[in-house]
Amino acid sequence: MSKVYIFLADGFEDIEGLTVVDLMRRAGIDIQTVSIKATKEVITSHGISLLTDCIFSETDFSDADMLVLPGGMPGTRYLGEYKPLTDLLTDFYNKGGKVAAICAAPSVFARLGFLKGRKATSYPSFMDKLTGAVTTEESVAVDGNVTTSRGLGTAIDFALSLIAQLCGEEKAAEIADSVVYKR
Repeated sequence: MSKVYIFLADGFEDIEGLTVVDLMRRAGIDIQTVSIKATKEVITSHGISLLTDCIFSETDFSDADMLVLPGGMPGTRYLGEYKPLTDLLTDFYNKGGKVAAICAAPSVFARLGFLKGRKATSYPSFMDKLTGAVTTEESVAVDGNVTTSRGLGTAIDFALSLIAQLCGEEKAAEIADSVVYKR
């Protein structure tokens, strides 16, 4: 079974984070929500309080198959400023691990140098922050071990792409059908 970690900070975009969690769990993927705070409680960009599965400082990520960042503000800024996370992402990426980000969060990847020469996308007002990337307006851009997506309206496409990468296209199609989503 694949193991995925999605990192949450106060102000993350509800739908971008939770759609990935929901659809991956439906696909049988072990996805863990991770707070970058000292507590499991995180407040979404729309004021919803939720509890994560674990806290960053208490988690061992050595079993990860993929690391995911949702967008939203100020959540993206907090994720990008959290050095333990950016160090983990950099090490994981440099070892060829799959990383994924949606909305504003691909800007974190750009700052870390992951997007140089790669096809990438993001929320429209963040496209100029994708330094070195070959930008596209596709819903989801997959280039090697990096996946990026545009925003809330592309969250299902993003989640299904990640499922396809980990479990195959057939499983992604099965999940799309189960939620009455036409790709």
